[in-house]
Amino acid sequence: MTIAQETAAETAPAATTRRRSRLDAREGRTAFFFLLPSLIGVTLFLILPIVASIVLSFTNWKLLGKPQFVGVANYVRLFTADPQFWTILRNTLFFTAEYLVLNIVISVGLAVWISSLKVGQRWFRVIFFLPTFTPTIAVAIVWMLMFAPGGLFETVMRALSWSVPGVLTDQTLAMQAVVVVSLWAGVGYNTVLFNAALDMVPASYLEAARIDGATAWDRFWKIRLPLISPTLFFGTVMTAITSLQVFDQIYVMTRGGPGSATATLGYAVYQKGFQNFQMGYASSIAWVMFALIMALTAMQFWLQRKWVHYDN
Repeated sequence: MTIAQETAAETAPAATTRRRSRLDAREGRTAFFFLLPSLIGVTLFLILPIVASIVLSFTNWKLLGKPQFVGVANYVRLFTADPQFWTILRNTLFFTAEYLVLNIVISVGLAVWISSLKVGQRWFRVIFFLPTFTPTIAVAIVWMLMFAPGGLFETVMRALSWSVPGVLTDQTLAMQAVVVVSLWAGVGYNTVLFNAALDMVPASYLEAARIDGATAWDRFWKIRLPLISPTLFFGTVMTAITSLQVFDQIYVMTRGGPGSATATLGYAVYQKGFQNFQMGYASSIAWVMFALIMALTAMQFWLQRKWVHYDN
């Protein structure tokens, strides 16, 4: 090999590397150009509001005038000087616990029932999923009319000779009405999700268990449920997060009443911020709700190591 050939052989990789670098840079600029509209939207409508919210939580801004920095006074007031906070927190946790348990149990039961059908599975999936398409506000209005005095619920109860007080004006029944409406609107999503996971369970596993004498309950509890546990975990986490933020049903049906029986953190943010114009205080409530969501999610991720089974 001549000296010229050796020199060309040595410079060829370097030239190839430079061309690849220029190509990568060009592709990077093109990708950034296409991502720029989304980045601008995320910055304007997500990142900046989050930063503004946490800054406002340390002020006493009342919508009009300039905000004044007050440090952690809003948080101190929230935990020590606001008598309604602990009631609101208790209502939120009660709603979350009841709604989460009922949602998961009902949706798993419906998913198992649908998967056992020989015909009509697709139709029942559509039927149960349809309520999730309906705006929550519209659902709450319809149910409010059903629970109103002289409405469908009261008419049915009278026909059955049952004396039931006004549902939405009763301290105990009002929250149960909100739970019922939330279940009607939200169960369908998890039902379809869990049913899809059940359909992915290999039939050979169930057939082998049946041959070994396993009952239907054993096949569900020891085979099907562990195999769909990742999907069950996902549904549980997402349902818990959305239930902690409940607002629409309460705003339409009860406005936090009667008294404070159905007031939750989500409704308190609206009430303090947009009715009482205490934006700083409302922001502090929002961040307490955020911390609660993060704590509950972290606890669920810690607990999932004990019951979620992933295929390796």
